[in-house]
Amino acid sequence: MRARWITLALIVGLLLAGPGVAGPTLRRISIATGGTGGVYFVLGGGLARLISQHIQGVQATAEVTSASVDNMRLIGARRADIAFTLNDTAYDAWKGLGEFQGNPIPIRVLAPIYDNYNHLVTLDGTGIQTVADLRGKRVSVGSPGSGTEVTALRILRAAGIDPDRDIRKERLGVAPSADALRDRKIDAFFWSGGLPTPAVLDLASSPGIRIRIVPLDTVLEALRREYGPLYARGVISRIVYPGMDRDVPTIIVANLLVVHRDFPEDLAYQITKLLFERKRELEVVHAEAKNITLLRITGRTPIPFHPGAARYYREKNISGF
Repeated sequence: MRARWITLALIVGLLLAGPGVAGPTLRRISIATGGTGGVYFVLGGGLARLISQHIQGVQATAEVTSASVDNMRLIGARRADIAFTLNDTAYDAWKGLGEFQGNPIPIRVLAPIYDNYNHLVTLDGTGIQTVADLRGKRVSVGSPGSGTEVTALRILRAAGIDPDRDIRKERLGVAPSADALRDRKIDAFFWSGGLPTPAVLDLASSPGIRIRIVPLDTVLEALRREYGPLYARGVISRIVYPGMDRDVPTIIVANLLVVHRDFPEDLAYQITKLLFERKRELEVVHAEAKNITLLRITGRTPIPFHPGAARYYREKNISGF
């Protein structure tokens, strides 16, 4: 009889303990990336896999989004945990400017990653050789809620072009833009992304297609006067896309990985450490991961770093932390 009561007590104890006896609770986090034709989505998938494999008790998923502007809103609404974003969009979100007028979002930086290269893509035969040649043309400025759209509209205005009056404006993501240009439904499109961007590479590799990347550096000084050092000069090498016959000067802007200011400090530390110490695994996913570096960490964005990320940088003796 005594043995029966002991057995019964053990069974009741196990039932009251519930599912917790099976192991620790799995934490699920989402990574806001961009469209499927861009680098954000590819790298985001790679980062999600690294987090899920190497941080115990955490399962990460890369989510398709409209990119930077949308991603900042998702972070602000706590509907995403980590986000890829352009530095200029993130700055507006942090300060409550532009698309975020009067509604600042308390973001913190985990790391600057690679630089985005602004593309203005057209085809041979459209007659478009400068930004000024876009007047009267059908031009995609990027999908609504994207960093591409923010930067494209700024470039157009810096060149003296009113985006609402001087062009026939479309708002397409990079893959739909490439398809529309291939089908001659538009004359050109803007895109801000890493090198090479899969959708642009696919377009440039299409039979019977010869793309032209239009120089954008002529508006750099006007942009810097208006927005400060968020923008810099870069070059898209002629070897990046088939059909290019020369290097093309353009405008670059840093990409960031950001989180909400209330993101758990220890998890921010682990993810930042993972990003740099397993970088080679991301390089297999996309070549832009080679440009993730500890050099010039503090000089690449004015936005505050998350305390968890700062702890990792202090361990690596990075100045400024």
